[in-house]
Amino acid sequence: MALTVTLVSAEAEVWHGEASLVVAKTVEGEIGFMTGHEPVLAILAEGQVRITQTDGTKVIASAQDGFLSMEGSELTIVAGHAALES
Repeated sequence: MALTVTLVSAEAEVWHGEASLVVAKTVEGEIGFMTGHEPVLAILAEGQVRITQTDGTKVIASAQDGFLSMEGSELTIVAGHAALES
């Protein structure tokens, strides 16, 4: 079972899809999420969000000013500013 990941900024949805691993930076440090992770609500710190899709493809976004929420197999990252890196 994959994680369903949604990354949104104040302006628009930045990325949505399935992933096997997501690593994000919080004010407490970096945290990784995989299927079965316990529920988490954390404050997002400025930095990268690294998403490994189920096919192994990597997506990297920059994000700042927001929070993330993990519940069941759904990870939602809400940022004041977020953008995909090229």
